[in-house]
Amino acid sequence: MPQLGRSSGILLHPTSLPGPFGVGDLGPTAHQWVRWLASAGQSWWQILPLNPTGGGGSPYQCYSAFAGNVALLSPELLHRDGLADLPGDSVAEDGRTIDHAAVLKRKGGLVRQAWDRCRGGNGPGGLRAEFDVYCQKEAGWLDGYALFAAVRAALGDAPLGNWSADLLARQPVAVAAMQTELGGELMMHRFGQFLFDRQWAELQATCREHGVRLIGDAPIFVSADSADVWTHPDQFRLDADFRPTVVAGVPPDYFSPTGQHWGNPLYDWEAMAADGYRWWAARLKRLFQQVDVVRLDHFRGFAAAWHIPAGETDATGGKWVPGPGAELFDALRKQLGELPIIAEDLGLITPDVDALRLGCGFPGMRVLQFMIAEPTNQYWPHNYDSRTVAYTGTHDNDTTNGWYARLDDGARWTLGQYLGKHVDDAAGELLRLAWLSVAELAVAPLQDVLGLGGEARMNVPGVAEGNWGWRFRTDEFTGGEADRLRELTRMANRLQAK
Repeated sequence: MPQLGRSSGILLHPTSLPGPFGVGDLGPTAHQWVRWLASAGQSWWQILPLNPTGGGGSPYQCYSAFAGNVALLSPELLHRDGLADLPGDSVAEDGRTIDHAAVLKRKGGLVRQAWDRCRGGNGPGGLRAEFDVYCQKEAGWLDGYALFAAVRAALGDAPLGNWSADLLARQPVAVAAMQTELGGELMMHRFGQFLFDRQWAELQATCREHGVRLIGDAPIFVSADSADVWTHPDQFRLDADFRPTVVAGVPPDYFSPTGQHWGNPLYDWEAMAADGYRWWAARLKRLFQQVDVVRLDHFRGFAAAWHIPAGETDATGGKWVPGPGAELFDALRKQLGELPIIAEDLGLITPDVDALRLGCGFPGMRVLQFMIAEPTNQYWPHNYDSRTVAYTGTHDNDTTNGWYARLDDGARWTLGQYLGKHVDDAAGELLRLAWLSVAELAVAPLQDVLGLGGEARMNVPGVAEGNWGWRFRTDEFTGGEADRLRELTRMANRLQAK
């Protein structure tokens, strides 16, 4: 694992960027955001998974671990390239939340329009030839995803579990019939992925130009309703009808007294080991092409995962089952070389999880909002190891100001004692603690940089509705934020040469 260097960055998913098209995207505002990060002295932009989401917008329940989310496509860049007209039904730039279903419909229409302009010839700028090369290069995941997406749409967006038995089993006759019937749709879905990768590559170039590196995110598990499960059923613990026998989650914890029932199918690690973990190698190879470092979500699941019987409605009836451990990461290193990974080691962490992370050489995470406990608690900055990434909070936490507002008097007193002062600005104080800590890398959600309250929270774990919709407004930057953050970064010795 290459050294991160003493540095800092901001957590912000592209969907949270402002703009007139109902959702943040990969267009001009994203490039402007990268320039703002550089002006604020930040070396990292951390994002959430980029994969295609459903109508609820959760980037942790995606239709593919390989494909990009076309909802992030920029209409402005498509228009610039002669591929689509600008939508006439844009929404107010300061829209606070995202209607994910409406966004998916709008962006899907733009992809179809772009494909219509390219399907009969070379297309604007000769893109058709470039697209044909792309299809050959990415066929390993692209063909399966395109067929999954086209079939799912043709079936009225029916989830995978509701497909006919012959399609679920990928019977050759059934698959061939769908490929013939939906040939044009398959090409359209491939083209959407081509456009996504093209716009993402342009944004990566802007990041390199301004010395901003990217931290991506890999959820350990995939959705039961996904191209991954459909095209690689042998890699998952499924029954004879291709339905999960056990699903993932976590036992009762900080976030939920009944645990978290995620519903994701669990891997058949023996089957994966038998073919050298090729699916994981392909997945991480693609991610490492998109970002500089990957935050590997729920790292403890590689030591042992919480297996919940498929019929259970909450997580209390689960049990811990060992995972692949170091064998997986040894195999990945042989295939991919160095593994630039941050281990998300939050939750119930046992000695075997720590041993696995340390053996792999991955930095772990420390979240300051978890520190109000005994002085030995690992989340207090005085207990940090330098091979750590310090966070004020994550996408699953309340904003720091929202968190502080809900603390009881005893917890507020403890924080004040630690700081040696009355707490007037909780977000600013935790930001300062993270930046001045010995942690190699310090990261804060933009909400904490702006000092926003609980209304700006991104996600409440275990709650199915009302998440993933927060967007910032340009008027929330009152002036001077970049200068103040840059000065704190300088004082904390986190400025890196560009």
